[in-house]
Amino acid sequence: MRLKSEIVVSAMIRRVFGLGGFAAVEKKGAEAAGAIFIRQRFRDGLETLYAPAPQNFFGEDDGGRKFEMRAERAEPEAIREVLSRELRFDPDLWLLELEIDDVADLFEVVKPA
Repeated sequence: MRLKSEIVVSAMIRRVFGLGGFAAVEKKGAEAAGAIFIRQRFRDGLETLYAPAPQNFFGEDDGGRKFEMRAERAEPEAIREVLSRELRFDPDLWLLELEIDDVADLFEVVKPA
């Protein structure tokens, strides 16, 4: 059973603050099953965007959330363009903004084969 998106986002925000970073919900989506996108901002002004991983990365009884890197250390305008397309496709998505250097312990990032 998967946790509701609202609970996953809330827990991630608490963990980021506990690690000394900053986190905020930029767009609130569907409470139960909204897709979660994560925008990581860096001190140099660049951003990385994480999106839900494709279903082929999940096993039958895998209830966790996995993410793929959609854009790495890109200009904010490029990230806004990607998010604009995603919002047209899925207006119920969550957008979580993080200001923390390392996200390795916060969520699982999968790499395409």
